[in-house]
Amino acid sequence: MSPSADVVLITGASAGIGLACADHLHQQGWKVFGASRRGTSPGNWSPLTMDVDRDASVEAGVRSITEGGGRLGAVVACAGWGLAGAVEDTPITQAKAQFETNFWGAVRVVQAALPVMRHQGGGRIVLVGSIGGIIGLPFQAFYSASKFALEGYGESLAYEVAPFNIAVTVVEPGNVKTEFTASRRTVEPADGRREYMAASSRAIGKMARDEAKGVPPADIASTVAKVLGARRPPRRISAGPIDERVGPLAKRLLPYALFERMAKSSLGV
Repeated sequence: MSPSADVVLITGASAGIGLACADHLHQQGWKVFGASRRGTSPGNWSPLTMDVDRDASVEAGVRSITEGGGRLGAVVACAGWGLAGAVEDTPITQAKAQFETNFWGAVRVVQAALPVMRHQGGGRIVLVGSIGGIIGLPFQAFYSASKFALEGYGESLAYEVAPFNIAVTVVEPGNVKTEFTASRRTVEPADGRREYMAASSRAIGKMARDEAKGVPPADIASTVAKVLGARRPPRRISAGPIDERVGPLAKRLLPYALFERMAKSSLGV
């Protein structure tokens, strides 16, 4: 693709990986529309107010970019947040809210963008998943489930849109040092129940410490840029610390009982 001649829509652009992608792609010559609920731009790219949880907001945002026949060369779906706590303690309303942003938010943006990309003869879609979408994270089950869902969705979508010259890639970061850690929402057990308290605190604390030592979001933005610039973008690509990127490969190759024993300490259980 020719960055200097193309437009990219990035969701979750107010912070973290989304902000890093917006800054990096802008520097590369892309015309960047960075979408967020706040609709602000800490960089020199164009801000766009968009709530990915709402159909009308997404449709209006994409329409504002493409009205008058404007192009939309790529979409990078970064919007998301984390929910921590035991499955048994998590209200269904909170579990649904996790999916609403992390999974359905990406689906909404893609569905709004696809007619534009088909009409113009092609495009690129990058879904920012997680290694937690390949390896289940204890006490972050609904975050993991939303990212597992994104994996299946992206793979299925790729088959459907390939005839229209639209490429789909799922980027799978490991631990990244961003505001995501501090903004993670933690479930409070009902009725003062404490059965999972010690194990949950240990696993979530381990995750927070690992994230604090993670790669800068600029590293993930660099991976996204490479995907968008590739002649044949990969279906999946991991990003982040090398030792964490070994985990998904080990899960595929090792007997599961052995993999699980090896993974427990790194997952804090």
